[in-house]
Amino acid sequence: MPNYRREWRVGGTYFFTLNLLQRSGNDLLVRHIDLLRDAVRWARRAHPFIIHGWVVLPDHMHCVISLPVDDADFALRLRLIKMRFSKSIPDKEWRSEARQRRGERGIWQRRYWEHLIRDEKDFAAHMDYVHINPVKHGLVARVVDWPYSTFHRLVEEAVYPVDWAGDGEESLDYAE
Repeated sequence: MPNYRREWRVGGTYFFTLNLLQRSGNDLLVRHIDLLRDAVRWARRAHPFIIHGWVVLPDHMHCVISLPVDDADFALRLRLIKMRFSKSIPDKEWRSEARQRRGERGIWQRRYWEHLIRDEKDFAAHMDYVHINPVKHGLVARVVDWPYSTFHRLVEEAVYPVDWAGDGEESLDYAE
């Protein structure tokens, strides 16, 4: 088994990507967006964190969050979100024999991508990446047209202009 190295920083700010197990043609996250939002609210009540940026696409999501100053356990928060969401939808997905033996659902990939934000430039780059993602995946031509994103709140807070990233024809280079 690979030796995954996670950087645990008390009060850290992190970028995450969480993927559905079956990504191709799967719209589960946007189809059940209210249940996903409920799962995030539920996890935040139990173990607070600050949401800086979040985007939900049909088969994966990205977020930038900060942990409390006395806490480094991001894994618990992600596990609670995934667990609550999984328990809230009907148990109809295909599951491998291994998942069935472990009593696991076949909704989420087990692992996730995590990146500790290093500085303001890194923070800004990851926030931009979060919000440009629906355009990058061809879901909309303009960032403002994607409804499942904190972009709209950040426009209201004057962090981004409403026409940020224009009509989607600019060449924005954001590595995944």
